[in-house]
Amino acid sequence: MLIPALDLINGEVVRLQQGDFARQTTFASDPLPIAQKYAKAGAEWLHVVDLDGARDPSQRQVATLKRLAGQLPMKLQVGGGIRQRQDLEQLFACGIQRVVIGSLAVKQPELVAAWLEEFGSDAIVLSLDVSIADDGNAYVATHGWQETSELTLEQAIERFLPYGLRHVLCTDIAKDGMLGGYNLELYQNLKQRYPQLVIQASGGAAQLEDLKHLRAFGCDSAILGKALLTGKFTLEEAFACWQNA
Repeated sequence: MLIPALDLINGEVVRLQQGDFARQTTFASDPLPIAQKYAKAGAEWLHVVDLDGARDPSQRQVATLKRLAGQLPMKLQVGGGIRQRQDLEQLFACGIQRVVIGSLAVKQPELVAAWLEEFGSDAIVLSLDVSIADDGNAYVATHGWQETSELTLEQAIERFLPYGLRHVLCTDIAKDGMLGGYNLELYQNLKQRYPQLVIQASGGAAQLEDLKHLRAFGCDSAILGKALLTGKFTLEEAFACWQNA
């Protein structure tokens, strides 16, 4: 499955380079027309990153999220600053189908494990942003990539498998927003080690060939953000490539 993505600040569509708010590009003042175009191309899901909510949960873009959920035929998965149960409930009340949880999975794993059991494995996506170290291990970064933990990607995943973990969105920080292609080895290893998980690859798609490589070893999903916004290829072209790969 291909999942188009929109990052939002103050209701506008933006992109940050490697998560840096100082390196922001604004693409549109309203996300709805872009999202409608994605739906028309055949997208069943939209991935939304609420960057205001990520910085301060009290600034979550609730009105924008409600509008998107109410006016789009797609399902939404939304992340950004999920820190307490109230945040989940607020998003579900907006009509969001899946909540994306990142830093909290490292900082408070017991809480996230309890939510997986309570809300179900299809309601939560574990978002693990990783930094590849000199030793070859992928270490999970937190707090908008400002901190790198001592937790490896595998350790983070295995914490949650007993609680029904199903959806994992993984981003190689070095690749995100750089349009240099995916870290294929990372996703191939994940898929081989955890065939039961639904892996969402994120960060780096620059050409249709990148999608073919992902599809070749059975990666489940790809998040497409900057490549679509900058016209590297259309979502229609991406779907045709994904289905024929």
